[in-house]
Amino acid sequence: MTEWNKKRQTMHHYNHSAKVYDIQYSQEQDSKIKTALESAPLGKQRLVLDAGCGTGMLFPYIAETAKLVVGADISAGMLREARKKAKQYSNVELLRADADHGPFPDQIFDVVFAVTLLQNMPAPQQTLSEMKRVSKNETFIVATGLKKTFSGEEFANLLWKAELEILLMKTDNQQKEHIVLCTK
Repeated sequence: MTEWNKKRQTMHHYNHSAKVYDIQYSQEQDSKIKTALESAPLGKQRLVLDAGCGTGMLFPYIAETAKLVVGADISAGMLREARKKAKQYSNVELLRADADHGPFPDQIFDVVFAVTLLQNMPAPQQTLSEMKRVSKNETFIVATGLKKTFSGEEFANLLWKAELEILLMKTDNQQKEHIVLCTK
């Protein structure tokens, strides 16, 4: 399967599941987000990218502590749902974009989130390279990796190959995903 065919398949899946996604996964996503935010410092003057923002479940946790949150997703269905949450915040902007080829200048974001993204990408190494490209030096990158897709060692190796420094990696049995805080 070509890279684009895999992305198109993923996009169609999320377009069709967007309306029920929060019902199915909100508890799991909330738990991941809370765990990730325990260690990710956010400040008022931060420009934040939520790569693969989905339905915008991260927005309530970060919008009030960020200068601007940019939510990007390839799925139009997920972005429709995210717009409903984004309306509550004057500092959340949404756009339809491929996480591997973002329309952003180099080194613009202070914090980058990739929650439930990497396991859906055909080349997660390329996705991490793009996140590095758009993040400033000393930026925090918060990422998760589904345990049934990546072992802890595989996920750590993926991050190291992307030349990211792992500051914290949580792989407890409570979560279905590895949760990491990295910097470049």
